[in-house]
Amino acid sequence: MHGTRRVLIAADKFKGSLTAVQVAERVTAGLRRVVPDLRVEALPVADGGDGTVDAAVAAGFERREVRVAGPLGDEVTAAFALRGDTAVVEMAEASGLQRLPDGVFAPLTSSTYGSGELLRAALDAGARTIVFGVGGSATTDGGAGMLSALGARFLTAAGEPIPPGGGGLAELAQADLSGLDARLASVEFVLASDVDNPLTGPKGAPAVYGPQKGASPEDVDTLDAALAHYAKVLEEAIGARAAQYAASPGAGAAGGIGYGALILGARFRAGIEVMLDVLGFAPALERASLVITGEGSLDEQTLHGKAPAGVAAAARAAGKEVVAVCGRLALAPEVLGRAGIRRAYALTDVEPDVARCIADAGPILERVAERIGRDFLS
Repeated sequence: MHGTRRVLIAADKFKGSLTAVQVAERVTAGLRRVVPDLRVEALPVADGGDGTVDAAVAAGFERREVRVAGPLGDEVTAAFALRGDTAVVEMAEASGLQRLPDGVFAPLTSSTYGSGELLRAALDAGARTIVFGVGGSATTDGGAGMLSALGARFLTAAGEPIPPGGGGLAELAQADLSGLDARLASVEFVLASDVDNPLTGPKGAPAVYGPQKGASPEDVDTLDAALAHYAKVLEEAIGARAAQYAASPGAGAAGGIGYGALILGARFRAGIEVMLDVLGFAPALERASLVITGEGSLDEQTLHGKAPAGVAAAARAAGKEVVAVCGRLALAPEVLGRAGIRRAYALTDVEPDVARCIADAGPILERVAERIGRDFLS
């Protein structure tokens, strides 16, 4: 391959070991050992889950910090990203699993109230377009906490506010959405997620994602019934669309906060597609002759709306060659090929010990990148 080579690194984080920005730095360092004057453009990507604000900041958005309620009600510092009148808000910043104390789960009581406060802060900052990335949540409250923070009222039969969390929804007798922040009506609101589950049922938020938030089988049943009840009460308050939204793809995202976002008028889009638009991926892709994408584990899940699959699909449509880096690889070459990925390079190819791969991910990734340089660029 001759002529001026320009590489675009558009990889997600390696969860638990490297941020998306660090992945790009290490790959760049490894490539330049082989081709010292190589032109490299880094565009860290995310699919709407945790790391989405960081990806936006790396692409030139301004980081804004606010104090909001964490999933258990204690105050945390959360960030959103702003460029002009476009905000990127990540629910995990306020209501994510990483906001819980180590080893503590609260499947029935954790709330998305802080995510609503984060959206309000974005409106206060002048946002007219809000990209709401959801994923990595500690919560299964159907977005009720978020809606409360934005002015909705959820009351028990005695006229008291219901307790926080998905468990509290069982006590819901009346929903009043008349006090919702009026600015929401004139904002373009995009729900960015890599999951398309409905709110309840066998593929719903509690059944599919509850266990990873610490929900026992009994908790899952409790939450599923509570969310179904919540949707029913909302139907009484705002009509048939409440039931339609509950069955819509994305309603079950991040413990049902997707449902709350749809109630607010959000439009559901695949998280990686939205983020590639927002980050300016198309012009960067045009400039590149080789694209390097990746994430911690390339596996079956990758093919369902994760960042590398979205990057590869866009690159293939533009006729660009794509290779991937990952911590561990669980996809056969022909499956990768169908996804538009020419070849994948795993850290475990260089260092078979997985624990060492996680501990020394940076230096090992540089060695992986040297291989890519020799195979594709020298």
